[in-house]
Amino acid sequence: MYFRSGPLPMLLSAVRAQRIRPLLRAGWLALLVVSPWAAADTELDALLDQSERLEPLRTVLAARDGRIIAERGYRGHRTTEPTNIKSASKTVISALVGIAIDKGVLQGTEQPVAELLKDDLPADPDPRLRRVTVGHLLSMQAGLGSTSGRNYGAWVASRNWVRAALARPFEDEPGGAMIYSTGSTHLLSAILTRRTGQSTLSLARQWLGPLEGFAIGAWTRDPQGIYLGGNEMAMTPRSLLALAELYRRGGITASGRRLLSENWIEASWTPRTRSRYTGHGYGYGWFATRLGGEEVRYGWGYGGQMLYVVPGLEMTLVMTSDTQPAGGEMGHRNALHRLTGQIIESVRAGGTRLE
Repeated sequence: MYFRSGPLPMLLSAVRAQRIRPLLRAGWLALLVVSPWAAADTELDALLDQSERLEPLRTVLAARDGRIIAERGYRGHRTTEPTNIKSASKTVISALVGIAIDKGVLQGTEQPVAELLKDDLPADPDPRLRRVTVGHLLSMQAGLGSTSGRNYGAWVASRNWVRAALARPFEDEPGGAMIYSTGSTHLLSAILTRRTGQSTLSLARQWLGPLEGFAIGAWTRDPQGIYLGGNEMAMTPRSLLALAELYRRGGITASGRRLLSENWIEASWTPRTRSRYTGHGYGYGWFATRLGGEEVRYGWGYGGQMLYVVPGLEMTLVMTSDTQPAGGEMGHRNALHRLTGQIIESVRAGGTRLE
């Protein structure tokens, strides 16, 4: 049972407005004293009120057991309006690769990339390129130089993004350190397109379309028409929450249809390397850390486009932000992690559900 309607919100509203005396006469004191949910629910509301101070923050959406327990839009933004989720779209690419493996479109994460993109290899490829696998692209361990950060502009200005990504010089051995690169996930988008003869957007609509509430809006394509794997994708916060919910439920939709295998979710959430910037683990498109005393898996997009899954609490969260945070991207991301930890602590206190 969720206290978002009925007598409890009336009580809380009266308490906030200091109109408690009529309620005491009506016999509400016992409910106020014995209910731990009242205080914790008020704490969650207070957290979201205070979160408006995070100037880049646009929306916050939280659910437990598939039911929305908190929803806020700041400065005129709404959870139903599309936004650029940036690199949080890498979780979408990861899901599509997992489905492709389950369907037999791809052999598995150990399949070499060179055989899948042989027409796009450099004329004189580095021998190490033949050791790069689908799994390496997913976990950012291809060893190829990054196309992100300061290299991003030159990469997207090239005439062929796939060939440019494959032509990057090696900075580590395949399977080595994490080298964050949108070029790696774009190669996955190209692989899906080449193997199926369909666009990645078409595949997403077919394979993830049965997921209630999931939809992709605008999405950038490269000069050859391949949808950009891992960036420049428009989704609503509600749609992003639907994806997080799919993972929380172990790959099954709310209506009971399986879209992702449990094995793929476990593989995606298993850390294989670590971010040099945060120290957080990284699997297949998902980061891993602890927040608020709970194990958390999350997707991240530049500027603060976040989706979190908290398996221990059957909880999911989505936060979206201005894509150019004035206070610096790293500082804002840390602030969102702190807010998530606080929300987790509030929910664990029991304020959003009656068992």
